[in-house]
Amino acid sequence: MVLDMREVCNFCEYFVLASGSSLRQVNALADTIQEEMKKGGFRSLSSVPASDASGWIVLDYSSVIVHMFHAPQREFYDLEHLWSDAKRVRITAQKLRPSK
Repeated sequence: MVLDMREVCNFCEYFVLASGSSLRQVNALADTIQEEMKKGGFRSLSSVPASDASGWIVLDYSSVIVHMFHAPQREFYDLEHLWSDAKRVRITAQKLRPSK
């Protein structure tokens, strides 16, 4: 899920909320995001310990903040509800494909 944060906060433009079904999957997804962003010339302002066991990884790219959750933590913290004033952004598969 992507939330447009521009009208509800002043520290970023978008939240990306995602979840995995296991801690291993959450870490793998976070690693993949970091690798792909690095290829595009972006580095996270936050650091993630290897094999993070917290169930909530935050990747801070300044205007975009990625929250990668283990499913139970995502449900518990419920950022969608906490930031319910933010507009939800509809993302299509085409927008997710890298440009050539």
